[in-house]
Amino acid sequence: MSQRTHAHVDERTARKVAEEARETEWRLPSFGKQLFLGDFRLDLIHPHPRPAEEPRRRGEEFLAKLTEFCAAEIDPAVIERESRIPDDVIKGLRDLGALGMKIPEKYGGLGLGQLYYGRALMVAGSVSPAIGALLSAHQSIGVPQPVKLFGTREQQDAWLPRCAREVSAFLLTEPDVGSDPARLRAAAVPDGDDYVLNGVKLWTTNGVIADLVVVMARVPKSDGHRGGISAFIVDMDTPGITVENRNAFMGLRGIENGVTRFHDVRVPKANLIGAEGAGLKIALTTLNTGRLSLPAMCAASGKWATRIAREWSKERVQWGRPVGEHEAVSRKIAFITATAYAMEAMLDLSGQLADDERGDIRIEAALAKLWSSEMACRAADELVQLRGGRGYETAESLAARGERGVPAEQVLRDLRINRIFEGSTEIMHLLIAREAVDAHLSVAGDIIDPDASTGEKARAAAKAGGFYARWLPTLVTGAGHRPNAYAEFGPLARHLRYVERASRKLARSIFYAAGRWQGGLEYRQGFLGRMVDIGAELFAMSAVCVRAHADASAEGPPVGPGPDGAAAPGRSALLLADAFCRQAHVRVEELFDGLWRNTDAMDVKLARAVLAGDFAWVEEGVLDPSIPGPWIASSEPGPSSREDVHRTIR
Repeated sequence: MSQRTHAHVDERTARKVAEEARETEWRLPSFGKQLFLGDFRLDLIHPHPRPAEEPRRRGEEFLAKLTEFCAAEIDPAVIERESRIPDDVIKGLRDLGALGMKIPEKYGGLGLGQLYYGRALMVAGSVSPAIGALLSAHQSIGVPQPVKLFGTREQQDAWLPRCAREVSAFLLTEPDVGSDPARLRAAAVPDGDDYVLNGVKLWTTNGVIADLVVVMARVPKSDGHRGGISAFIVDMDTPGITVENRNAFMGLRGIENGVTRFHDVRVPKANLIGAEGAGLKIALTTLNTGRLSLPAMCAASGKWATRIAREWSKERVQWGRPVGEHEAVSRKIAFITATAYAMEAMLDLSGQLADDERGDIRIEAALAKLWSSEMACRAADELVQLRGGRGYETAESLAARGERGVPAEQVLRDLRINRIFEGSTEIMHLLIAREAVDAHLSVAGDIIDPDASTGEKARAAAKAGGFYARWLPTLVTGAGHRPNAYAEFGPLARHLRYVERASRKLARSIFYAAGRWQGGLEYRQGFLGRMVDIGAELFAMSAVCVRAHADASAEGPPVGPGPDGAAAPGRSALLLADAFCRQAHVRVEELFDGLWRNTDAMDVKLARAVLAGDFAWVEEGVLDPSIPGPWIASSEPGPSSREDVHRTIR
């Protein structure tokens, strides 16, 4: 199929492909889902879930070993300077068991749960985000997770032991295909007992050094084959595979990310994960918890930024006193510290909820990824500003002239990709919004479906009337209006009452928007984005209050040492949580105001005029330093003419 044909997949077909891959059933309760419905289910996250003693012991033991290894064996300056993680470091991580953190012990892994996996990524990511990316791309979205979730017993026996010792990668994106999989070009054509794989994959994190990969490719429909986008395990030693380029980026200098071409690669049928056509569903389900690796990296950066902000702001003196005592700087320190605590609270809560398997956390994980990736960038930017000229200077330059080599500018560069990785902020807004308005679409779908008949619309209207008659009265008043509600949280009770009220207000806003725009709501991306951002802030406030209550309790914090340990924050957590919730409250009110007072319509009109060339005169008077070439590289199948840069770490 030609590139031009794929470029003209119509919008309705593209949406249909994405919708069919979406997990539509809610078999378990979801705190996030209910939050958007105006139903503040605090009982789903409080008391704060805690790991059992044995998982805690194993997790803490591994964290101690990993911390010691990272401190003694990894030089982050070398990774940044040479744009490569030394092979000895990867071997050391492998020998430590870091490649098999989430793989069951019977397959040679450590059998850690999501909670301690996330905390391990915080440790590794704090010394070098490139190492965090390597470990998470392998275990969160690479071969282990989909094989664990969807593989047969034979596949698990065959591949998981290898995954505990070898690096893997996930290959979906193509030069002209990102979040719109309907235009996927890579093809896997059945041929006897094999599939013949052809195609080009872009931004294959770990692909340059991977031993195993999961490849998403389209199987053509034919007799005996339902066809569709499918998931295959591919051994990188198979003939016909060429890693044509190792890509370089503004950050994550050590990341092994490349362009991989498949030409007549024979893949055994036994390597098909799940059924034909189930590839996207497998990918999206894997990402439900896989996305939590990015909040781990963000939380690590926030904790480090808090330390640097504290130490620097006490040391640097301006106008007769430390800069941290000036209000303009104090506000930055307060924001960085409160945000760091919130990112960790969201990460740990979501991780333990995933381990407990009592609820459906697809929305919570998505909100944590969205919110943490945005807020971590803001915190890092504030740290650079707080450090002044030193924040813009590289760590090696600072050290060369005799000062502490603080890599603030590097952290800002490294974090920037998290707003794009595993679903950009804009795509995350739409994905979460789709889940948030699912209740409305399920009862009113045929009302707004242009292809529905008059009878179908009438039946849908009757069904919707019954649903809204029961639901709308619940949005009028609730626990948030009772002065003594959530009293056990002490000074934080007022914030939980606000979250409860704001949750109902958000649900009412969604109802008003659905009534006003009906089917056109899906195109109101500004409204949907703010709606999701409100939900993310409310989830963050909830997580912080629940975490602070647990941190201040006699039982000690939910993770880490017990009440006698040095890491227990005690009642100071209540002060920090109070500060965060006050900051978040301000942001939520601004977002509510922006739902109905904004320049969205004008911006869309202006953008269309810009695209039409009406304002090309604005571009005059400057030169374009871009290197000439097409906007999108060709992804035509065929043999490679490039040198293979793939390497294996034995």
